Amino acid sequence: MNPYLQSVLLGIVEGLTEFLPVSSTAHLRIAEGLMKIPLDDAYWKMYTIVIQLGAIFALTLLFLGRIVEFIRTFPHGENGDRTIFNHPISLTLIAFAFTAVPALLLHKWSEKNLGSVVAMAVALLLGGIVMWVIDYWADNRTPDVTDIEQMTLFQAIWIGLCQTLSAVFPGTSRSMSTIAAGQLVSLDRPTALAFSFLLSIPTMFAATVWDLLKEIHPSKAAVAAGTAAHVVMNGERWIVLIIGLVVSFIVALGVVEWFLQWVRKHGFALFALYRILLGIALLIWGARFMTS
Repeated sequence: MNPYLQSVLLGIVEGLTEFLPVSSTAHLRIAEGLMKIPLDDAYWKMYTIVIQLGAIFALTLLFLGRIVEFIRTFPHGENGDRTIFNHPISLTLIAFAFTAVPALLLHKWSEKNLGSVVAMAVALLLGGIVMWVIDYWADNRTPDVTDIEQMTLFQAIWIGLCQTLSAVFPGTSRSMSTIAAGQLVSLDRPTALAFSFLLSIPTMFAATVWDLLKEIHPSKAAVAAGTAAHVVMNGERWIVLIIGLVVSFIVALGVVEWFLQWVRKHGFALFALYRILLGIALLIWGARFMTS
């Protein structure tokens, strides 16, 4: 397949799935497998990491007004009832810290399972079931929190710890783990989703930079083992990379707004069902096309 077309398709997949609770990692692996892109190719590994920046920039742009308002009201909040420990900016950074530290400690486990079709399929399937059950349970309760400004320190720590699941088990999805975690501690759907998006900005940026640095400057152990490969760039490869970055940015812009509106009206059941069906399909047929 033409590499420019491949880049457009992968950019669409990244933009569509990065913020939906369906796992962008699993969908990119599936797309790469269908297009016969070798999963161990140094350039395509780097490409998959970089195009995530397009989705990150899109989310940052959409939330820029809210972020500026949070900065303006720090540390007392919009209603003057916040402190340095429970202001939305503080809660986001605290949740990020409780994600980043365990994820770093367990990164070798994550890398070992990153290419496993079975691991991704099981994560999709179980995550879909958990998401469906929690959404149904939360729908029959009255939430205590209807705005990020009402969140507590405990809730932020809990959501940050639950987000670690997505870093350790490919296929879990950052959005799924944070949304379900938020609903469990009495956040309503829009607030759980909004905090999930807000937390995604530092988390995705840090994870993308970390993965990119590992590809550009591999460890001595990786070099000695022969598992690190130098990425050689040329004009075509730069264009392919830029296309994926731009496409993921444009698609993510539309998806985030649509997702916010959908969740307010319909909840997460459709995405849970999709995860379950995709997980089952991967368990049955995944190994036939998801090969390196």
